[in-house]
Amino acid sequence: MARGRQSKSGSPSYFILVLVFVLTIVGLVALASASFELGKMQFNDSYYYLKHQIIYGLLLGIIGFIFTSRFPYYKYKKFAIWFFFASIILLLLVFTPLGLKIGGARRWVGIHSFSFQPAEIVKLTFIIYLAAWFSSLKTEQLKSFIKTLLPFLIICAIIAGLLALEPTTSSIVIIIGAAFIMFFFFGVPWKYVILTLLVAFIGFALLIYLTPYRFSRILTFLHPSENSLTTSYQINQSLINIGSGGLTGLGYGKSAMKIWLPASLNDSIFSIVASELGFVGASVIITLFFILVLAIFYLAFKSEDKFARLLLVGFGSEIFIQSFMNIASVSGLIPLTGVALPFISYGGTGLMVFLTMSGIIINISKSNG
Repeated sequence: MARGRQSKSGSPSYFILVLVFVLTIVGLVALASASFELGKMQFNDSYYYLKHQIIYGLLLGIIGFIFTSRFPYYKYKKFAIWFFFASIILLLLVFTPLGLKIGGARRWVGIHSFSFQPAEIVKLTFIIYLAAWFSSLKTEQLKSFIKTLLPFLIICAIIAGLLALEPTTSSIVIIIGAAFIMFFFFGVPWKYVILTLLVAFIGFALLIYLTPYRFSRILTFLHPSENSLTTSYQINQSLINIGSGGLTGLGYGKSAMKIWLPASLNDSIFSIVASELGFVGASVIITLFFILVLAIFYLAFKSEDKFARLLLVGFGSEIFIQSFMNIASVSGLIPLTGVALPFISYGGTGLMVFLTMSGIIINISKSNG
């Protein structure tokens, strides 16, 4: 393992650092515009949401970034099992008296005036655990159903089951999707790949069919013109807002629909960005995400350490899946999922986690770049 080798000037560590910095700044600027009127209406403070994001997201994220960028990534392997237990405990907390029920879902944990989303933190802890576990397996163990595939499916089922109870379908797709990509990337036999995909498809199909609101989202996606004032309202308003931006946009702060757009600071913030900056601005943001994911995977393929490669594949997969789901859902390409855009959407826990994750990526690049 190349632990002591530091990255040189212009290496992927600096490149990824700049991309993360730019996306974070873009997020704060976009949030300032999207939340200006809303903050004034609700709290008589136009910058309420921006200040909240800076205090509970950016500052905590910078602390997490500084720590993880300096803490040797390979030492996480020693605590791998505790990362798994932490994932379980965090997801169980929402069902305790500390859990907060907002909008019919128990996805938050509140301690006095501070609240956070456990599912966001699990995006970090579960990936670290899986990377440590996979990297500890020997080549011959990859072909063992008992030692590899079965425990992997059980572990994923536990995490997915707890997430489904909250409920948060998007987190299931992001976390378990990244886990599957790591599993396939590690070189398991193709029969296990096919079997895993089949199990995931059946499980996800049953989850959608047995829960009316999830099934309703599929029907809304297939028939967006129906129920335009109820289930189809958000996606229709989002598409109108995106279309209003044209090629170069209406101008910063000039999106007229942002007050009335549902989840304008979270799920639909890309719609506001596209409205104000147009196709050109929206394309730049999409390109930044695409380049960031490519840079992370490039670093993964360059790395000589299995644990580092798996961490990078897991983190890169989560960023890709979540950014794709957000942009595609508000653009009408996939059913509306209710997922934040990494680094950009409002949500302190999400920003903190992705900045902390970025710190680990930078630390890996110092040793394996």
